[in-house]
Amino acid sequence: MGNKLVLYFSVYGTARRTAEEIARQTGAKLQEIIPKKPYDPDRGHYEALERKTKIEHDRNLRPAMKGTVDIEGYDVVFVGYPIWWYTFPMIIYTLFDELDFSGKVIVPFNTHMGSGDGGTYRTIKELEPRATVLEGLPIEMASAEKGDPEGIRSWLERIGQLS
Repeated sequence: MGNKLVLYFSVYGTARRTAEEIARQTGAKLQEIIPKKPYDPDRGHYEALERKTKIEHDRNLRPAMKGTVDIEGYDVVFVGYPIWWYTFPMIIYTLFDELDFSGKVIVPFNTHMGSGDGGTYRTIKELEPRATVLEGLPIEMASAEKGDPEGIRSWLERIGQLS
């Protein structure tokens, strides 16, 4: 199955919990996608986060990533994120703009509050036509909060990525 990496972006920790569980079950290395200008992780300030991310979305902005994300040496790259405005956060567009996933296997996963994957798996296939994109895992927020090890295991088995 090759070397595996789990990349994830998470503000409130739900995508992080899912990423950690995927890494645990697959033996993959775990790396967070960190924005250069951090988002406020206080859920009490959700409306401010919502306003900020709406502006990013509507203006098609690409928030910069802090540090480097290196996918060289990995055959399989899991990419995780929450769904914002029925798509992935704009920093995920930054990730796909800046990195070349040619020849890699991309395995998307996301957290959501009822919108499934929001069409993001199809978008990844369009953004990375020289990569193989496997069936993703849209995980509802309440399940993601708990980690959902059984649901993740079932998905990993189905796509042939369980260690």
